[in-house]
Amino acid sequence: MGLLAGKKLLITGVLVDSSIAFHVARLAQEEGAEVILSSFGRQLRLTQAIARRLPKPAPVVELDVTNDDDLAALADRVKEHVDGLDGVVHSIGFAPQSVMGGNFLAGEWEDVSTALEVSAYSLKSLAVATKDLMSQGGSVVGLTFDARFAWPVYDWMGVAKAAFEATSRYLARDLGPEGIRVNVVSAGPIRTTAAKSIPGFEEMEAGWAGRAPLGWDVNDAEPTARAVCALLSDWFPATTGEMIHVDGGVHAMGQ
Repeated sequence: MGLLAGKKLLITGVLVDSSIAFHVARLAQEEGAEVILSSFGRQLRLTQAIARRLPKPAPVVELDVTNDDDLAALADRVKEHVDGLDGVVHSIGFAPQSVMGGNFLAGEWEDVSTALEVSAYSLKSLAVATKDLMSQGGSVVGLTFDARFAWPVYDWMGVAKAAFEATSRYLARDLGPEGIRVNVVSAGPIRTTAAKSIPGFEEMEAGWAGRAPLGWDVNDAEPTARAVCALLSDWFPATTGEMIHVDGGVHAMGQ
């Protein structure tokens, strides 16, 4: 019996096989879960192709988290493949480059609002769209980059992540009575496609391994994927509103 045997999971954000979400999906399948992926638009074909690289091919449902029609149809689309869900993984984030890379003071509301909607508000949207599918309780897990600090070049994406983390706590409060846990995993810098799109990302990862008591490999998403799968399992039945650090220990060290 695997850690996630019998679990039915919806995992967002699988675009390439280097992404954290891909490794979560792979590990979840290896641990016995039935996995459904989501994607939209031009990315849909990419996700469908990557889904075939998993241990078992996974169905892909269409979901743009900023589209009300997609959110309203999500439960029915998921039900075409499974009768309900035990967990949801939020691995969605986007900010225009105009509000990152040292452009904090120049950031304009139109671009900032895009970052906040896609990267923070979408957690609430996704949780609400799937909560009725988790009628027996479940686990929502999001991915963040510890927003307690002002990081080099992260700028308004850092603000969006702060909103994301706060959103997870309010969701934990409001969904707890329905048996739904909401937690986030704060990973250290990993060279994903999303990370590479951040102007000056090298500044964020520089020296991380040297500051981490356990060391850190920017090319290894496996430790983060394991933490996500653990939170999706039944082994954290009384943990919600929490941020789990998977960063080699950097968060606990003085700067």
